Amino acid sequence: MLQLKSVFVLLFCGAFTLAKAQNSTIEWKEATSGGYTYKYVTNDPAKARFYTLKNGLTVILSPTNKDPRIQCYVAIKAGSKTDPSTNTGLAHYLEHLLFKGTDKYGSLNWAKEKPELDKIAALYEQYNHTTDEVLRKAIYHQIDSISGVASKYSIANEYDKMMSAMGAQGTNAFTSFEQTVYTDDVPAASINKYIAVQAERFRNPIFRIFHTELEAVYEEKNISLDNDNRKVNETLFAELFKNHNYGKQTTIGTINDLKNPSLVEIQKYFDKYYVPNNMGVIMSGDFNADELIKKIDLAFSYMKPKPVTKYNFEPEAPITAPIIKEVVGADAESVAIGYRLPGNKSKDVLLADLIGQILTNGKAGLMDLNLVKKQKLLRASASAFTLIDYGVLYMSGAATTGQSLEDVKTLMLGEIDNLKKGNFDESLITAIINNQKKNKILASEGYGGRASDLMDAFTSELDWKDQVAYTDQLSKVTKKDIVAFANNYFNDNYVLVYKRKGEDKNVVKVEKPAITPVETNRNEQSDFVKKINQMPASTSKPVWVDYNKDLQKSTIGGAQVLYVQNKDNSIFRLRYRYDVGTWNDKKIGLATQYLQFLSTDKMSAEEITKAFYNIACSFTVSAGAEYTTVTIEGLQENFDKAVGLFENILANCKPNEAAMASLKARTLKARNDAKLNKGAILNALTSYARFGAENPTNNVLTNAALEQTTADELVAILHDLNKYNHKILYYGPKPLAAFTAGLKALHYVPATFKTPAAKKQFTPTTQTANQVLFADYNMVQVETRWIRNNNVYNAAEEPTIAMFNNYFGGGMGALVFQTIRESKALAYSTFAFYALPEKKEDPFYTIAYVGSQADKFKESIEAMNDLLNSVPEVKSNIEFARSSIKKDIETERITQDGIIFNYLAAQQKGLTQDLRKTTYTAVDKIGYNELKAFHAKYIANKPYTYCIVASESKVPATALEKYGTVKKISLEALFGY
Repeated sequence: MLQLKSVFVLLFCGAFTLAKAQNSTIEWKEATSGGYTYKYVTNDPAKARFYTLKNGLTVILSPTNKDPRIQCYVAIKAGSKTDPSTNTGLAHYLEHLLFKGTDKYGSLNWAKEKPELDKIAALYEQYNHTTDEVLRKAIYHQIDSISGVASKYSIANEYDKMMSAMGAQGTNAFTSFEQTVYTDDVPAASINKYIAVQAERFRNPIFRIFHTELEAVYEEKNISLDNDNRKVNETLFAELFKNHNYGKQTTIGTINDLKNPSLVEIQKYFDKYYVPNNMGVIMSGDFNADELIKKIDLAFSYMKPKPVTKYNFEPEAPITAPIIKEVVGADAESVAIGYRLPGNKSKDVLLADLIGQILTNGKAGLMDLNLVKKQKLLRASASAFTLIDYGVLYMSGAATTGQSLEDVKTLMLGEIDNLKKGNFDESLITAIINNQKKNKILASEGYGGRASDLMDAFTSELDWKDQVAYTDQLSKVTKKDIVAFANNYFNDNYVLVYKRKGEDKNVVKVEKPAITPVETNRNEQSDFVKKINQMPASTSKPVWVDYNKDLQKSTIGGAQVLYVQNKDNSIFRLRYRYDVGTWNDKKIGLATQYLQFLSTDKMSAEEITKAFYNIACSFTVSAGAEYTTVTIEGLQENFDKAVGLFENILANCKPNEAAMASLKARTLKARNDAKLNKGAILNALTSYARFGAENPTNNVLTNAALEQTTADELVAILHDLNKYNHKILYYGPKPLAAFTAGLKALHYVPATFKTPAAKKQFTPTTQTANQVLFADYNMVQVETRWIRNNNVYNAAEEPTIAMFNNYFGGGMGALVFQTIRESKALAYSTFAFYALPEKKEDPFYTIAYVGSQADKFKESIEAMNDLLNSVPEVKSNIEFARSSIKKDIETERITQDGIIFNYLAAQQKGLTQDLRKTTYTAVDKIGYNELKAFHAKYIANKPYTYCIVASESKVPATALEKYGTVKKISLEALFGY
């Protein structure tokens, strides 16, 4: 439900900041409007207003009317850093509980519910102070029993249902070191409802349905025990920060503390930190700031300020010699290196961020060019993570074939030496600034990015003026400054963590307590919810895509041009979409990867990368199943340079045997790593379930065929790309006639297109009996998917499918989540929906999922099967689903090159108009009877293929046989190599 955003905040100042206008001053100013005084930063593209209300609540408003929606955050400047050492994970617990309602919503009868909740809280305190395991189980049995009584008076998921009914999207929350943030994206027309709900949400939160939510957090902890990257990060931070809670405790908490929660301590934490002078309401979107601030002030004026004690810590002792640690787990091997850096108030913070980009910027950094471009490692990256009290330069790398982890360490530290010696071109700084300016334009295109940047600045206690002036300040940094910084901070004072392959014998999962399913009262509704739903709200008028007006069409030779003009800024995106893919030629994917490592007769691969980065442009070439796509993007002023450069590369790239050998080695290593990734294995099982032994996932070159592939073959494929039929997609500021005229001179289109090899066809399986596809993986959890292919695509069914998915299993307020997680506490993550195909020739298919502990496997399977076979009626949920769909459509604006892709998607389905128009009116006529009939026709009592990834030691074959014929699939059969 409420996922942890990260083990630590990934705060890239540069990624979140905006450049100043040339020759203009950036400073704080004060203004008064609508009866409220606010501060603002001059020349701020976000046009953000910063209010401080009388009770100390910070309100940050950034209006933009491109979309009739508002991204909303309620942010608290408290996270795991401020957890009590005796109750780690508390901030994260509290985040979950803020979705359970108050004394006004989430309850059928508060007067009767409260005494039961008081009993539960007292029993938890008794439980915490009891060490005898027999007594603890007896107390927990009492907690479980009284929780069942209390649940008779509760209503689960009322928050989620309210937000869904008002058309909210992305309803969630996250906790990290220094922030707990609650997030919703709401229609502008529903903002009054949203504000009313948020003001009530934080007034008097009630920690109801606690022990099942606690079990969900247990599940989240168990998931983390299977996450090797998380273990690496936690180990590295623990060694870097011996005195600070960045390293002393984790966001999700220890197993011992998770097993001994205290409702009393959680309430204390809320009372201490959830106060207006420690909170911020941040919004960006379609609103009048003068009107909105009055509404927020009135709604939150009940809050009373309190002094908030700042977190204190003993400064960390210097690290005087490398600290080497090892972590073992089932995933692929890797290396992580961390250097301790100053916090975000330091004068050196700008240099720290810049050094991260000099090492890795995805294109022309030292590690990009020297380690990735030259294929010396499978992957390598570096980033500066800057928190309030300290920062970290975090480097990560993985070995290619034939390398040891020690080799990876040596190569990565070699780039630190290059940094310290100044072995980089000073023009790289200028190029980084140019790319930051482009990124600034891209980030400001949407209201969501604005709100996110402002929220991060607030919780990180950053001065927004410095964020606006970022690129200007960056331009003052010299190479000498960077070298001095590197020599000061990067010596033998690092922590290194080797992630090795093996079984982690120290993993102790959070054991499953005995829990009786609780009531969710899903057919009930509190008076508060009724009041919110009855509040008047204006509706936005839907805007349909008109394929005859919203995009223009032209030709360049035999290639069709699809065009949408960018009237907002100077960014262009050009794509060539070729009608050839890996289903025509398995080697085309390898060829597109090979291109980035090739030279021409005039430029080396490194020089090509630098040339693109210097003009703030980039290109990618990716091979899909049926199409291969070239994307070139950047500033329009550099369009001719970027396109001309790419066309020259494509036409004149030369075979490079050394690069070919390295690519093969890296590909083989990546393939081995994929076999160690449980997510990749589950996806491969799903493909096997849908299409059988020959399926899209294993439609790849065998390792033997890969080894036999020559450099000349791949270069020939690249040289031939422009010879295939293709569409030219353009979103940019240039008028259509001028664009086509200019591109004709740059882009080769043959008089007659080359015919590709016959396309590989995959036949969807027909499930006639239950089957279990099993893959063994050493893990704490069990991952289970249900798969069933259904009828061939029919556009007329889409409205019913939209309603069914929203009602049945598509969100936190849907039946699947309410039943499996809220009532039965069987899983942290679960869903089920009827999936849409991309093409009219392909079938719909049902997919369901539960991720559970091994000892909950049987109960989880049965719970999902019950729902798949019988769909209960919840009248209010049907109304919520209908309202959600209509409000989503009313406020969705398909713009920019999204228009082109919407058109292409419609073409693949045989549609000639925007299908949303049909759905918008059709859902009004869809009720429970229609959903029940749909469920009975396509889902209920049908055979399914179960895709299961688990440890054989925890889920034996005898447990699987109950659900169908068991087939254990080898990794070679799954992946094709």
